[in-house]
Order: sequence, then structure tokens, then C-alpha cells
Amino acid sequence: MTIQTKTPNLLDNPPIPVQAKLAAAWTSFMILYVYVDYFHLYKPGIVDNIRAGIVFEFDISPTLLTVFLAVIAIPALMVVLSMALPARVNRTTNLFVASLYIPVTVFNAVGESWDWASFYGLSIGIEVLLLAFILRSAWTWARTLKI
Repeated sequence: MTIQTKTPNLLDNPPIPVQAKLAAAWTSFMILYVYVDYFHLYKPGIVDNIRAGIVFEFDISPTLLTVFLAVIAIPALMVVLSMALPARVNRTTNLFVASLYIPVTVFNAVGESWDWASFYGLSIGIEVLLLAFILRSAWTWARTLKI
């Protein structure tokens, strides 16, 4: 009698927990968000405005910098929360925060010239795709244990 065993296919992918997918997506979103802000500094006149105490149309102030910190701290916290929160709270939190960040992300293009449309269009497009992935992953999260 011969016992056949299935040899593992080298390209098999074990299932990835939803929490890990969410944490990875928030990490990608956060890194992209920071780099877009960094590359924005290369735009002519931006550094001069910062030296003059103006960011966008706002005077640089502790309140403005606190808002900026909160805008980037939330995705950073979502990386940890996506791995640590219980499933039901995790799902709800990801749905809420990702929904909240879509208009925040699109707002970044307000007031920009068409000369920079490709830069902002691409960056915002990718950020929205990542947020859509988060929303889809959280929305389709299995509600029962499959046996």
C-alpha cells in the first residue's frame, strides 16, 4: 500500500489575517502620505513660504502643527490598533477612520494648480485606493468562524 502525500506547491499562499492586511495597508498609506508632503517641499516657493511662516494659506502656529501631527498620527495609530483591537471594534474603527480619511486626502488637492495635477492626482489616487482596500477588507471581514 502506498500513501501519497501532497507536496507543497512553492507558490501556495497561506491565508493572511485581516488584521495584518489592515496594518500593512495603513503602513503603506502613512508612508505615502508623509512622502507626498516631503516631495511637496520641492515645489518652487514652498520653502520660501515656510520660512515666511505660512503653510498653504495658514500661518504656522502650534495649533496648525498639532493638527498636522494628528492627521499623520491617526494612520500611525491605526497600524497598531489594526493588530491589537478585538475584531468587532477593529472592523468598526477601520471603517470609520478610512471613511474619514477619504475627504481629508482629497482636500490636499484644494487650491493646487493644474500644473501639478499629475503629482497630486497620482498621490491622491493611490491614497484613495489604499483607503478603499482598507474599507473593503474591514467590510468583508468574516463575522463567523469557518470550520
